[in-house]
Amino acid sequence: MSDFDDLNYDNHDDQPKSRTAIKKEMQALQDLGTQIVELSDKHIAMIPLHGRLGEAIHEARGMKHREARRRMLQYIGKQMRLAENLEEIQQAFERIQKLGQEHTHIQHLAEQWRDRLLSEGNDAVQEFVSQYSDADVQHLRQLLRNAQKEQKEQKPPATARKLFRYVRDLIMANY
Repeated sequence: MSDFDDLNYDNHDDQPKSRTAIKKEMQALQDLGTQIVELSDKHIAMIPLHGRLGEAIHEARGMKHREARRRMLQYIGKQMRLAENLEEIQQAFERIQKLGQEHTHIQHLAEQWRDRLLSEGNDAVQEFVSQYSDADVQHLRQLLRNAQKEQKEQKPPATARKLFRYVRDLIMANY
């Protein structure tokens, strides 16, 4: 019995899949394995990897030699095909990707608010506080004053970074 037997038939009809379709599915699983290997330890811990697949992924992360890594990634692709919980793995990976997109969106939103606060001043503070009611207005204005003072004196933007972190944390708390 070959590795291809479980992939040979479409679920929709009794016609066997073409070799090209089978190879594309196998390549997609190998690509998923490659993307998982490149994730951080924190994100890998969120994916249900069991047995040989988990061991292979952790081993591949430490490989430096190109050819050995390539062979290991092929092995990971094979283990992905054999994995009983493939759907769980794919869903966990998609959740991780979605988290990354949300994080990027929050970062951009926080940058926009910081820039707007620095350029518009109190008008932007009032609008920000109306959207994020748990904001400490006094602290926000103090950060804003200090950041604007740094800008005028052409000092490094330490307070602007603090302002950004404060705004980002408020946005994340309300997201």
